[in-house]
Amino acid sequence: MAKLVSATYGDALFDLAVQESKVDSLYAEAKVCLQAFEENSELGRLLNHPKIEKSEKEKVIESSFGPFVSKDMTGLLVIMVSKDRQNSILETLEYFLDKVKEYKGIGTVTVSTAKELTEEQKEKTVSKLLATTKYNQLDVTYIVDETLIGGMVIRIGDRVVDSSIKTKLDELAKDLKKIQLA
Repeated sequence: MAKLVSATYGDALFDLAVQESKVDSLYAEAKVCLQAFEENSELGRLLNHPKIEKSEKEKVIESSFGPFVSKDMTGLLVIMVSKDRQNSILETLEYFLDKVKEYKGIGTVTVSTAKELTEEQKEKTVSKLLATTKYNQLDVTYIVDETLIGGMVIRIGDRVVDSSIKTKLDELAKDLKKIQLA
């Protein structure tokens, strides 16, 4: 089976990063590039425009990113454009970021609560998660979701720990519906 474009280019960038001890710097650059593409939809449209020649698209990449990121990162983006893989740039950068997180033992966590957590509560949550997972570090996103009523929902990768009052009430309602009165 053919390897996905994002995996092919992402693995190549990751291998380069490890071999040349540039994991941290290329990780930071990938985040900057990803943010630039996400915040500037015109750049994506320009790179995908059929009437603009590849050489012009490559110049746009070099002038937009060259002054801010390394030749390695700029080179990756230029190669992807020259091979008509510009549609896969975002996925490639995300793939690379995930690969680095896995390599460095960084977990991505989303914590949803009914109201804003205090700094102390956040610290306790992070320390508890670090103690109960294989990760050395966590990249945590906190979300306030008032529909939860209380408790919290923690998502780590494809795992979910749901201790919200909303879920408990929903489960209780299901159990009560199962009960038949004589």
